[in-house]
Amino acid sequence: MKKALKIVFNVIAWVVLIFALLITILVFSSDKNNGTASLLGYVPLTVESDSMKPTFKKGDLIISKEIDDINSLKKGDVITFWTLIKGQKVKNTHRIAEVLNDNGSVGFITRGDANNVDDTYTVYAGDIIGQWKGAKIGGFGKVMDFLRTKTGFFICILLPIALFFLFELYKLIATIIEIKRPAITESDEEEIKRRAVEEYLAQQKKKEEENAQQEKNDK
Repeated sequence: MKKALKIVFNVIAWVVLIFALLITILVFSSDKNNGTASLLGYVPLTVESDSMKPTFKKGDLIISKEIDDINSLKKGDVITFWTLIKGQKVKNTHRIAEVLNDNGSVGFITRGDANNVDDTYTVYAGDIIGQWKGAKIGGFGKVMDFLRTKTGFFICILLPIALFFLFELYKLIATIIEIKRPAITESDEEEIKRRAVEEYLAQQKKKEEENAQQEKNDK
């Protein structure tokens, strides 16, 4: 039972460490890629509005994939792209409503599933971050946003990593102590058992003598 619990604890510790490392990579990669985190070509994004309901909604985490061939995109595909909203450059994810091709220059008219009209801007190849192919985790975008804060990064990333390495250090020290501890041979074990039996018998004999003396005194 003790061995099984130890194995379970080790597995949990490694899972937490791997998760923490993945989040760390995503956070640092987003800082280097103009705010867009990317891991092996996949881009996790927090949905900031309800313009794509019911496909996904505000607070969901969606994962877009970087595009190799812009010409592979077609009407009905959902793309993530950079756009300007109220003068600020932000990420947006909408569905392609129309594909424009002007002498080889490809552009896209987009629209949110919850909107009644197309977006007022044209999306070009240089604006596109990736294509969404259906991967989402409901409500997890808020968690990712928290992990990107200093408090969230410390509590959920740095602290688990520190505890993991302290645990591994404890196991290493315990192993070293165990190795340095003199090994008990079979003859040593027999000697220890013999002495324990002799000590027990001596105590019993002493107790019997004391009882006998007490009975003698009572008479």
